[in-house]
Amino acid sequence: MAEDRNELSDYTSEDEGTEDYRQGGYHSVRVGDSFKNGCYVVQSKLGWGHFSTVWLAWDTQKLRYVALKIQKSARHYTEAAMDEIKILKQIAEGDPDDKKEVVKLLDHFKHSGPNGQHVCMVFEYLGDNLLTVIKYSDYRGIPLHMVKKICFHILTGLDYLHQQLSIIHTDLKPENVLLLSMIDPSKDPKRSGAPLILPTAKNKVASESGASKEVKTTYNGDLTKNQKKKIRKKAKKAAQDCGGKETSEDEIDSKTNNGFENPVKSVVKSRRDCVDEKEKRSEAKDKLTNGEETKDNDEEDNKGARRGNRTTRQKLLADVDLKCKLVDFGKCLLDI
Repeated sequence: MAEDRNELSDYTSEDEGTEDYRQGGYHSVRVGDSFKNGCYVVQSKLGWGHFSTVWLAWDTQKLRYVALKIQKSARHYTEAAMDEIKILKQIAEGDPDDKKEVVKLLDHFKHSGPNGQHVCMVFEYLGDNLLTVIKYSDYRGIPLHMVKKICFHILTGLDYLHQQLSIIHTDLKPENVLLLSMIDPSKDPKRSGAPLILPTAKNKVASESGASKEVKTTYNGDLTKNQKKKIRKKAKKAAQDCGGKETSEDEIDSKTNNGFENPVKSVVKSRRDCVDEKEKRSEAKDKLTNGEETKDNDEEDNKGARRGNRTTRQKLLADVDLKCKLVDFGKCLLDI
């Protein structure tokens, strides 16, 4: 997570290419950017598609992680997004108890940027997709009992869409079925204790009407008393974890109130440094321990090295919660 955020510290377009970051295309996003008057703060990139980019964001109002989907701004993309929102609202209204295994739309709004006006959709934050499950198995398949569990949840969602709503997904594939959590807990922001990235001192805040303006945010003014208390605890824990000088809550609060330093920023930096150092030591240890095995691995195994060695991957896969949901209704049809 730390490495991902460092790589995404500037405008991110390495996957989707830069040619569509233009009028009518993608909206350029930086980690730390805020949307809808500071309601959603971008934490990292989750993925992208031909129509949109998707970002992990922090909901500052309800204190939860969400997935923020930002559509391209051309007219036909906007129309497609509005059609998708209508269907997603219908799906949510028919599943108030959240038992139908279909992703929930939480919010939507429009944001104006240099490339035009973009429809933005906010979804519940889910985990890895089934393609990642396949990769964790080294493309060798997973046990039948796991397949049955996954199929049960997929079929529950499809039955709900077909029988109750007359909706045909039309784009069912591993990438569009998401687990409720990450396979590797250390990569799950909800379980890993990763520090939050809050708005920077001069951050562009997207208003609901689309107007974008520069605002000077202060850590002390944007958070509630309880939120500040949580951040102070995280700052203290981060200092202890790194083995450095312990920072008292009074010291943190003093810096916060006087505006000399944003403690969240320092916590993020210190935690990143710690994670980077631990990862370097871990990688060095793995090379010494598994040196001979690494030489014999094929190219696909090398690609999977970032997910750990084969034994680790198999153990993580065996322990994962296989509850999953259907996502991406941009191409669905109404069977009428």
